Amino acid sequence: MIQIKSLLHIFFKEFKTYFISPIAYIVISLYLVFTGFLFFSPFFLNDQTTLRAFFGLLPFTFSIILPVITMSLFSEEINVGSYELLLTLPVTYLDIIIGKFLAALAFACIAILPTISYPIFVSFAGTLDWGPVIGGYIGAILLAAAYGAIGLFASALTRNQIIAVIIGVVICLTLFLIDQILVILPSGIVNFLQFISSNYHFKNFAKGVLDTRDLLYFISICFVAMYGTKLVMEEKQ
Repeated sequence: MIQIKSLLHIFFKEFKTYFISPIAYIVISLYLVFTGFLFFSPFFLNDQTTLRAFFGLLPFTFSIILPVITMSLFSEEINVGSYELLLTLPVTYLDIIIGKFLAALAFACIAILPTISYPIFVSFAGTLDWGPVIGGYIGAILLAAAYGAIGLFASALTRNQIIAVIIGVVICLTLFLIDQILVILPSGIVNFLQFISSNYHFKNFAKGVLDTRDLLYFISICFVAMYGTKLVMEEKQ
């Protein structure tokens, strides 16, 4: 049973913690520098008023960024011994998991927010189709949620934050890279692997196509990862 008050307490605690650590500012800065390069390179070098390069590599970028954002959510508490104390509080597993998950997602959204200036800039410089842009940002939030849930699961597995990052990156990159190797795989399994590819579903959003199957995919990834986190927490109790 979810207790909203406890959930919000955990959310605000974790969210504030992000801005105490310098890692948060380093991650946001590196992300904005990299995405800025992806945007301005085709704009100035090729005179293209498009965000295709920006959205095209977003699944790869998030595969690295989100596990870093989530690496300490459980690992640090397990390492310093506060994890056992957390479990003694009048909170449920779901309160802890959802509170931490929402804090990571909110932080990811703050990192994404400054990039909204890119399409605004393009709209002043030339003609811009806002459909793919809006779809791309909706997809970006869903992708951040899915990868954040995976990172949360990875963090719950170990007390070592570096190992948590590696596990999270490997899982997220696998979901991203599946879409890149479909052309060399037997046709019998292509449809299945395409369905579990995060890049395939994100590209539909980036094209401005809003399909309930793509929405269901990202929700399913969040559910499976968070349920896995709950099982790990029960095992560690």
